[in-house]
Amino acid sequence: MFTSRKAGQDDSWEGVVLNKSRGMLDGSNMYHSVEVRLAEGEAVKVRISRRLWKSVAVGDRIVKRPGADPVRE
Repeated sequence: MFTSRKAGQDDSWEGVVLNKSRGMLDGSNMYHSVEVRLAEGEAVKVRISRRLWKSVAVGDRIVKRPGADPVRE
């Protein structure tokens, strides 16, 4: 199972997009998230920006470096 969370500023990870989703979880804000299979084999669900969400597809690689937002590679 995975947990849903916003990527922390000091987090560092990389993985492949397994699934994309979006929803109005609080009734007023649209949240965009992706399920990512990390290099260690663990699957995590991470909130990302709308711009990145629109540019990624299932199978794309996403990298999160410390101090930066996640980006597609």
